[in-house]
Amino acid sequence: MLLLAVDTSGKHGSIALARCGPQTACEIIDVAALSGGTFSAELVPQIAALLDRHRFSKADIGAFAVVSGPGSFTGLRIGLAVIKALAEALAKPIVAVSLLEALAIAGHAGGRITAAIEAGRSEVFLGEYELGEYEFGEHEDEATITRPSRERLLTRDEWLHSAGEEMIVTPDHTIAQAARAKGLHVVEVERPRSDAIAQLGWRKFAAGETVSAEALEANYIGRSEAELFVKGR
Repeated sequence: MLLLAVDTSGKHGSIALARCGPQTACEIIDVAALSGGTFSAELVPQIAALLDRHRFSKADIGAFAVVSGPGSFTGLRIGLAVIKALAEALAKPIVAVSLLEALAIAGHAGGRITAAIEAGRSEVFLGEYELGEYEFGEHEDEATITRPSRERLLTRDEWLHSAGEEMIVTPDHTIAQAARAKGLHVVEVERPRSDAIAQLGWRKFAAGETVSAEALEANYIGRSEAELFVKGR
């Protein structure tokens, strides 16, 4: 099955095309970068160009994976609107992927994990997870979320005051420095790209965690959502 993955949650984004089969992992066909600030003008042409480059059409897409948050309000709105339109026109399912969950898995470790990314205004987006031990699959090492998680927004001071012995996984050096200064165990990683979103999206698809175009919503993680458990965990 052909899977199209999209991430427009940050300053820069990307799209990935993957060929997915019965196995857990997908074969990534190609990844295309998206320039920050031009998502609205660039996303649809880039999707068309990526498909054309590999001699596919929109009708060949079997499912979509998209980062639903947290991140830029405008970026998320654009990405989700495009995927909603394509999925509705093609009558194909969507997998909504949390950037924080993808980040936690990128730390390549089991146990209690907190994924952390800058939210601006001295605030931090946090995703708290329990990851099972890694199993080494045919394509890459894979971890499993083994308990319900929560994603929330705190000030940096609030978070650092309440942080425990969990591993912190972050792509942001300023967060890593602040956490290390408090004696926390930190792993710095690259921000997950759309190829990682495709891999996680396919695993969720195989588990039946899909949504319709009508049901797809952005996960902005505002203050009013701070203590809500993530849906579907």
